[in-house]
Amino acid sequence: MMYDLKHHQRRSIRLCGYDYASHGAYFITICVQDRTCLFGDAIDGEVRFSDAGRMVHSTWDEIPAYYPGVELDASIIMPNHIHGIIILVGATPRGCPSSGWQYGGKTGQPLGANKTGQPRGVAPTTVLSLPDVVHRFKTLTTSRYVDGVKQLGWEAFHGRLWQRNYYEHIIRNEESLNRIRRYILDNPGRWSHDRENPLVAFPETVGGWPS
Repeated sequence: MMYDLKHHQRRSIRLCGYDYASHGAYFITICVQDRTCLFGDAIDGEVRFSDAGRMVHSTWDEIPAYYPGVELDASIIMPNHIHGIIILVGATPRGCPSSGWQYGGKTGQPLGANKTGQPRGVAPTTVLSLPDVVHRFKTLTTSRYVDGVKQLGWEAFHGRLWQRNYYEHIIRNEESLNRIRRYILDNPGRWSHDRENPLVAFPETVGGWPS
């Protein structure tokens, strides 16, 4: 069955008026342009990385070291996309999301938010927004991938490494957090019907991502 690009076009779900520099947890998915499998393959429920996949994995893990106030939770690098949880904790130098944080729950706030919009005991300061973090990750991985193409013979990409947009979901409570963690960890085992797999015969439905 041919892939219906129009049917599977990812919709922008940014919330109008929402402050994406707010402290909280966010589930994101970033996909390779044209869904080209550049990062390895998923076999028998596990991802076997190419050198490019190992580069993307290490670059993702480096994010907290370079950007204080940004923490990571569960993540998975798939052959042509990445799922991960990014937590904005504010400008504390190695902030811990469990220190003084509370779940938004019935208040409708994202996971990790408190009523003041700042972690307890931390003075207000400028922090990276979610789009900032994603943009810098895309920029750095693209630069390193280009070096790999030139120096190590990696497969070249066409136009851009990553799709222009990305999927994001605000994690509002612990139940949602645990459900998304499970989805991320189980992702390699679902590769045979993953909507991003260019060879899949029966992809997941549009509503297949957790919330």
